[in-house]
Formats: sequence, C-alpha cells, structure tokens
Amino acid sequence: MTAPVPPSPRSPRSARTPRLRALLPSGLLPRPLRLPRSLAPLLSVVFARLTHVLIGLCCVIFALGPASGLNRLYGSDEALLTAQAAYFERWGVVPLELWDGSPPALLTPLTALFVHGSWLHLLGNMLFLYVFGGMAESRMGRLPFAAFYLIIGYLALLGYAAAHAASGRTLVGASGSIAGVLGAFLYLFPKARVTSVFPFLFFLPLRFPAWIVLLFWFFLQWQAAQDDPHGPGVAYLSHVVGFALGFLYAWARYRRDSVVATRPDDRATEGESQP
Repeated sequence: MTAPVPPSPRSPRSARTPRLRALLPSGLLPRPLRLPRSLAPLLSVVFARLTHVLIGLCCVIFALGPASGLNRLYGSDEALLTAQAAYFERWGVVPLELWDGSPPALLTPLTALFVHGSWLHLLGNMLFLYVFGGMAESRMGRLPFAAFYLIIGYLALLGYAAAHAASGRTLVGASGSIAGVLGAFLYLFPKARVTSVFPFLFFLPLRFPAWIVLLFWFFLQWQAAQDDPHGPGVAYLSHVVGFALGFLYAWARYRRDSVVATRPDDRATEGESQP
C-alpha cells in the first residue's frame, strides 16, 4: 500500500514571484526569448551537425577578420596589409616561435584552425568539410568528432612546424583537420561514390569510389610536399600528416567493427579545390 505524499512546500523564491509580478509594471517583466519563425528552419539546419557549426564559425571569423576585406575597422591599402600580417602572426602558427614553449604559442595550432588567408582558401576548405564531414561525424558521433577534428588539426600543424622548425612563416587554416577527416572517410566509407571534377578530364563530373579519389588526392599532396622541402606557400606537409593520422585513428578505433556498408545512393560531391 502506498502512503499519500504530502505536497511539497513552496520555496520562498516561488512564493515571492507573484508578489514581484504584482509590484512591477508589465513593461519591466522579463519575457521569454522567441526567435522569428523564419529563422527556426535555418537554425535547425545549422545546428543539426557539428560540421555545420564548424563551417559557420570559420566563415564568421573570416568575415570579421582583415583577410576578408569586409571589416572597415582594419582600414585599407597599406593599413589593411599591416593588419593582416599582425592578425596572422597573432593567431597563426609560427614554427620558429612555437618551440620556445610559451603558452600563447602552444595555443596557436588550435586558433590557426579557424583562421584563413583568403576567400579561396576558406571556400576550398569549407567545401571539403561540408562534403566529407557530415558522414564522418555521423559515424563517430558529435563529441568524438569534435575532439578528433581539433586533435588531428593540432597534430598536423605541429608536424609541419617540426619539419620546418627554423621557419618564420605563418601557417593558418583548417587544412590539417580536414585532411584528417578525408583520411578517416577513406577507411570508413571506401566504397562511397564521389562525384569529382578533374581538369585533365575536361572538367566532366564523373563518379568514382571514394578510395580512388582520396588516394589520388593524397598522392598529389605527398608529391607537392616532396617538391617543396623548404616550406611551401601551401602547407602540403600538414595535409599529409593530417590525412595519415585520420586514417590511422579510424583504423585503430573501428578496425574491429565492420566497415559501414554504403548503399548505391550514398554519395559525396567533391570539387577541385583542395584543403
């Protein structure tokens, strides 16, 4: 037999609430935050995946920074170029300074993941993240994917800095993290169909298995890194390191599980732009 439970007494705070509402004018009462109905579908799409959040964050940071040219607070001409150099030096990785061991320098491999040098740099990286990030995130889960993205990106930039320890050039961009996503995608979804555009095939959109496209992309990055041993303008070595680490992580984490079987309609679309 269950004994009746007496009603819990009202807390002093809840007891005072009606009195406060009676004393305060209606205009001063707090109102619940309600978003316009037109924004609800957009926000649901943006926050449905962490991949979308990362893309949005990178785009907002770029638009507010000096590299976009949209923020008039940075001036123009010489003033804008000076602001860009100072901005990249503050938030980007400088290998020569990284190994000094100062805490601000050790954080730059994280902050550099959200900084991009130009519109082409940003759009190329975000295209690859949008195409391949969603399926990788679905397989890993939101929080593991976030940790994977940040750690692989940090290690990829660290690998580049180790190979060019005497370099004073600044390195920015999410390329290392996105290359890691590509490496993990190769292991998790090798049979997924990827629509690709190649210049030597007259830019015809053709569909190939992911393992062909991604291995070809990795070969190009490896070859470019070998051809520029003194530190290229594009950090191809960070692409190679990120891709290898991403693939090895996926192999170590999911090798006991069967590789996800892709249906015939599972596809990704990839352009020519490289992260």
